[in-house]
This record gives sequence, C-alpha cells and structure tokens, in this order.
Amino acid sequence: MSGWNELRIEVGRDDAEPWCDALLEAGALSVQAEDADAESPDEQPLYGEPGLPAAGADRVAGWRRTLLSALLPGDVDPAEVLAAAAAALGAAPPPVQGLRRVADQDWVRHTQSQFEPIPIGDRLLITPSWHAPTDDRRVAIMLDPGLAFGTGSHPTTRLCLQWLERQMPPGATVIDYGCGSGILAIAAARLGAARVTGIDIDPQALVATRDNAARNRVAIDVRAGTDPRPGPADVVVANILSSPLKLLAPVLCDLLGPTGTLVLSGVLERQIDEVAAAYADRVPLALAGRADGWACLAGTKPR
Repeated sequence: MSGWNELRIEVGRDDAEPWCDALLEAGALSVQAEDADAESPDEQPLYGEPGLPAAGADRVAGWRRTLLSALLPGDVDPAEVLAAAAAALGAAPPPVQGLRRVADQDWVRHTQSQFEPIPIGDRLLITPSWHAPTDDRRVAIMLDPGLAFGTGSHPTTRLCLQWLERQMPPGATVIDYGCGSGILAIAAARLGAARVTGIDIDPQALVATRDNAARNRVAIDVRAGTDPRPGPADVVVANILSSPLKLLAPVLCDLLGPTGTLVLSGVLERQIDEVAAAYADRVPLALAGRADGWACLAGTKPR
C-alpha cells in the first residue's frame, strides 16, 4: 500500500519527549511536536531573550499540552504502533486526536502551493522565489519560508509591514530588533530607508537576514545581540512577544533617536495595557493596528 498515515495524539509537557522517542522506536518515520493551544489565548510561545532565565533553570521547557503528529508507513497499523510505544513507556495510550491518510504526491509542488504572494497595503508584495512578481505597482520582497520567523503571513508581521508602508518617513534610519528572516528590515530598505540595521540573538536569523538581503539587493547591517549597538535610529521596530518586549524596554528606547518612533508587535490585544505601561515613562505608546487578536503599538519619543 502506497502513501502514509498521520497519527495525532496529545500528551503533557513532561511526556512529549519520551513519547516522541517511543513512537520512532515503534516504527514512526517522523514525529512533529507543536503547541496544542496554538492560535488560542492559551498559546505558550517558547523563546530565549535577554533578561529571561534559560529553560531548565527557573523555567520549564515545553508546552503545557503538546500535540504529536507521527508519520507512519501506509502498510503499518497505527493502533499497533501506538500500543507498542505505550508498552515501551509502561503507560496507557493517550486518546487519538486524529488519524488521516496521506497520499503520495509531489511534495515540493505541494509545499510551494501553500505559499502564495501576499499583498501588504497598497505598495508591498511578499513573494516566494517560485512566483515571479506580476504587479509593477508594488514593491516586491522575495522571501522563501525558512528557519527564521517572518514570511509575511503572520498578523504581527503584517501589522509592522503596514506601519512601515504607510508611516515610515522617507530617508529614515531604521533598526529591526529581533529581525528573524529580515523581512521588516528588507521592507524598510525597499521603501526608501537611508540606513537599516537588523539585530537578533539567533545565529540562524542572522544568516537568514543576510541571505534574504542579498537576494533582494539591499544593504542591511546585520548584528548579533552581543555586538556593539548601532547609533540611534529614527524608527525602531520590534516584532517579538510581550514578555521580552517589556524586559527590553530600556534597550529599545535607548536605540531610538530624539523624536524617533518605536513600533512594537507580537502583542495580544489583552496585553496592550501591560506592554504600554512598561514604556510609559520613556515612549508613550498607542494602538497602531490590530488583526486576528494581535495588536501593533507605536509611539514617538519625547524631546
């Protein structure tokens, strides 16, 4: 029998790794783990940012509830695999959350079909390399899905791009803190920024930003979090998460020049007040946009 079966089960935080190993030993070809609460108010992002203890020290690693997706050969009984994994762990099999047939297909073409060009506002178009831009009225940014965050599909990224498109002053100096794939830094450069710096603590993000900047033929000053800080900028944009944004308030405000503008995203709507409060004595922030439960905040540094 050709094709595969995908078996989905939900386990607790401490059981995720043992179950992954047991399923692989029982015959799974691969096992993918994801947050069972993803895209909900209970979503639990995992990150490592300056000022936060490392996982395994004061913080536990992993999600409260983990969804495991095991890919099995089509001629293997999923129930037998699950039973064998449970026996190896000496545990009862968890409830099956889903079981579906995965047919043979052109996986490259299938994967590419999931990433279509994304128009942003009136001027930008985020497009993967296998789609030739067809709208000359838009500024095209070529960006393929990769290991670093940022393809333009997430609401937080779109909110930042919309702000840059509509409100970034011509010839501005821009810092993208937590640059990920480099999408915001590249957009700023393509929209006419005079100088753009991308900063990230993840080495993969630094590689991605450099590669994507070269592909889009723009100059980005890419720096690690431990490198010397650049000079103050007219615009500092940070699309991260609410907890690191609160901790990074002094750093981000110091990177901002006089009367410069700070743009923050990665904030759930219910977190707006607490994030704004962390910046209240340095840069007053106001709601600049919202989408799908996420918010973008922006404010100008007083003289």
